[in-house]
Amino acid sequence: MTKIVHAQTVLPENVLEELKKKTGETATKDAIAKAVEHYLICPYTHQEPLEKRLEEVIKKKQKKE
Repeated sequence: MTKIVHAQTVLPENVLEELKKKTGETATKDAIAKAVEHYLICPYTHQEPLEKRLEEVIKKKQKKE
């Protein structure tokens, strides 16, 4: 049996509304659950952010010059 826990967070209203739009859910708990599930299974969420990778490429190019 899966253990279920209650989790809370504080979000600005506009962020919550955007999350609901992106997930296609109207209920807050469903939108957050869908977003968390996506985060856990999406292969791109566990990579370094694009900005960090770009910084590394720029630094390497600057060292070569």
